[in-house]
Amino acid sequence: MKYASEDQEGPAAEHAAGPAASAPEQTEQVGGRATGAVPPAAPHDEQQGTRNKVARSILDHGPSTAAELALRLELTQAAVRRHLDALAADGVVEPREKRVYGTRGRGRPARAFALTDCGRDAFDQAYDQLATDALRWIAQSAGGGEEGEAAVAAFARARFAAQAENYRTAVEAAGPEARTEALAKALTADGYAATARSAPNPQLGEQLCQHHCPVAHVAERYPQLCEAETEVFSRLLGTHVQRLATIAHGDGVCTTFVPKAGAGKAAHRTPRTTKTTTASASTAGRNPA
Repeated sequence: MKYASEDQEGPAAEHAAGPAASAPEQTEQVGGRATGAVPPAAPHDEQQGTRNKVARSILDHGPSTAAELALRLELTQAAVRRHLDALAADGVVEPREKRVYGTRGRGRPARAFALTDCGRDAFDQAYDQLATDALRWIAQSAGGGEEGEAAVAAFARARFAAQAENYRTAVEAAGPEARTEALAKALTADGYAATARSAPNPQLGEQLCQHHCPVAHVAERYPQLCEAETEVFSRLLGTHVQRLATIAHGDGVCTTFVPKAGAGKAAHRTPRTTKTTTASASTAGRNPA
């Protein structure tokens, strides 16, 4: 089937795209035919659902023009272009000049839209399962049981130690009072959406909050990942820290308490700032925010 080129404008383009292209965007369609009934404006979820379909069609069929997407999804080209503009603004798709084999016709070349790396990552990936399988293999290869758990913990410490080197320069360049904020910015650059804020009692310290965890599903099965990360935070900040909440344990935010320099014994007397510097299911707690 020959798709209509995006460089066709006006009535010709509408005729090539079929009945769906010539109908108003909000015209209700039944079995591919317009009924003439105009429903209320689509809610946000419906708009997002259509955009997901547009992106999925590009994933399944490769770079596509607005005309090609309109034919596949039975939408108008104008509607498809609006969804493509929104997806491009979000960094999900990007326009490219459509490759033409043979002699190219007159008129401006059609633009094809392709998924970006970010757009591909938005679809289901098997990375979590792959990571879980790899850690299970490490545990089993070490003999299982306590030996296996220890092997996973050793891997987690090595992984986060290497990752910490990317943060060390930024943290050490900051003054003592700004190190938690510097670490939060470094974590954000790695996709953790981290912030630093005062603890409920600012005199005692502050909280490092990670609003996203790329390994949350894996850490739910292997808490050694959370524990190793907490140990790294302690070394980078030069003080004991305590994990108060983790996304992996069902909390909305990963929250780590960082005691204020000079807080001394007062910090240790509070129930939330015990001597431990590692996280576990028993110390994960709930997000205090």
